[in-house]
Amino acid sequence: MVRICVALFLGWIFACTATAAERESDPLIAILNNELQREMQQLRREAIPAYYLSYRVNDVAKLEIRSSFGVLVRSDDTRKKTLSISVRVGDYKLDNTHEMRGDYDYDAYSDSQETVVELPLNNDAQVLQGLLWWKTNELYRQAVRLYTKIKTNVAIKVEAEDKASDFSKETIPVPLAQAEADEPDWTTLRRSWEKRVKNYSRPFLQGHRIFGGEATFSLIRVRNTFVSSEGTRLAWNEQGTRLFLKAFSKADDGMELPSYRSYFSFSPSGLPDATTILREVTNLVALLEKMRNAPPVDPFLGPAILSGRAAGVIFHEILGHRLEGHRQKSEEEGQTFKNMVGKRILPPDFHVFADPLRKRSTNSDLAGFYLFDDEGMPGISVPLVEDGILKGFMMSRSPIENFPHSNGHGRAEVGYRPVARQSNLIVSSAHPLSEAQLRERLLQACKQAGKTSCLRFDDIAGGFTVTGRYLANSVNLIPTEVYRVFTDGRNDELVRGVDLIGTPLTSITSIEAAGSDIGIFNGHCGAESGAVPVAAVAPSILIGQVEVQKKSKSQERPPLLPRPDEVNDGNPLF
Repeated sequence: MVRICVALFLGWIFACTATAAERESDPLIAILNNELQREMQQLRREAIPAYYLSYRVNDVAKLEIRSSFGVLVRSDDTRKKTLSISVRVGDYKLDNTHEMRGDYDYDAYSDSQETVVELPLNNDAQVLQGLLWWKTNELYRQAVRLYTKIKTNVAIKVEAEDKASDFSKETIPVPLAQAEADEPDWTTLRRSWEKRVKNYSRPFLQGHRIFGGEATFSLIRVRNTFVSSEGTRLAWNEQGTRLFLKAFSKADDGMELPSYRSYFSFSPSGLPDATTILREVTNLVALLEKMRNAPPVDPFLGPAILSGRAAGVIFHEILGHRLEGHRQKSEEEGQTFKNMVGKRILPPDFHVFADPLRKRSTNSDLAGFYLFDDEGMPGISVPLVEDGILKGFMMSRSPIENFPHSNGHGRAEVGYRPVARQSNLIVSSAHPLSEAQLRERLLQACKQAGKTSCLRFDDIAGGFTVTGRYLANSVNLIPTEVYRVFTDGRNDELVRGVDLIGTPLTSITSIEAAGSDIGIFNGHCGAESGAVPVAAVAPSILIGQVEVQKKSKSQERPPLLPRPDEVNDGNPLF
């Protein structure tokens, strides 16, 4: 299975708050729960009974404003309310979500995607109950068909290695119904940010051979409601904003050169001020000017330093995905770390946590923050690695041997069944090195390897990894700012066309030391349960051996003519 993590300009950051006092009645909870109880009274009595039913409603309002070279190209708002239904038949030990081993089955594939129903924006009880009734019946029948096939599959296949149940029995959280958040003044907000994004993208015109220059502001507000036949009744709010800058140029050899900057806050007022953003636009233009003339990299194997952002992504890909609980159970997964609990996998000063309850780090918001996961379980801080020793996994309600309970990491995009996914991955070192010390370690490693130069990765757009058995387990990161570091004291040299590649065990065992700085990568991660917001917080790291390959590039030449605004002695035409 391929897992993809991309920069937050493709995703969202959320803020949600809860107080114990906000446990009041919610009209949507009442409608959902009444129909759920009515359905379960009948479904429990069927020949193949349903033992679990849940309804998840996501009411999402979005505002997106985008400008290009100082001109507004998009300004719209949308609102959509969707229902996701999960029906389980059989019992906690064996149900319709059990892995169908060795055979592809359409019903099994369909069951991995919850039925999604678009709902009316108001809470019309009669309409809602009708939709719940019809779709629950449809999903129950689908679950029965699949469960029958699964029992046959279990009977004729070899015994499963992991004999854990399909669904865990959990303590249900105390009912919570937050008051609905106040609506913002959409008109004022839109007008303000239309002006700002135009101002932010206009300076890209100052750059020579800048072929794209955009600024995008987004706001998302979500009202989540979750009820289940076990008694879960939750309603809570989330909100987040983002500002994204994007520019690209093209080298003479055809290579496309993108560069990005992204900023996040739980509210629009928390985003950087205009002075900060305009300074960053100027820096982006200057970087692209240098990158066009930078030499392309050759394939390389040797030591490197990864900045905190880049280190966060490599930890997310090589470690985080392989510590998602359900991957230790599936026969299709590589199960890289399944039998390594209690063993050393990192240097003894390294610690790694998954913490969905952490909202901020070094004055920056974290995308992986949430109160409850998509199975209605409270988020829990989970120690994954302590003193370099593997301690556990991120768990949904799909248990594995020796880890029978959820720790609040069952996550999914709307329309997908939740599985164990990452939240905020926090990496730290008990003995960090200063920037100068880490650089000196890099130079020593270069000389010991007989090399005259090594690499420093300053920024990264994202990456992806393969965790399954049917392809080679691998990781591929997408750096956007890389420097060659010389052992003879010359200034670092910007290079281009770099892909950072590797395999999980080789990469993780090559980590030697950490710096004292902290970098944050906020992104959106795609896997079998869809795209979910995540964050990785990490120090710079020294890796004894990385491998880079040449990046694929376009064979098209740059445009024949200059940009229209670059004619007439540089006086813009628009």
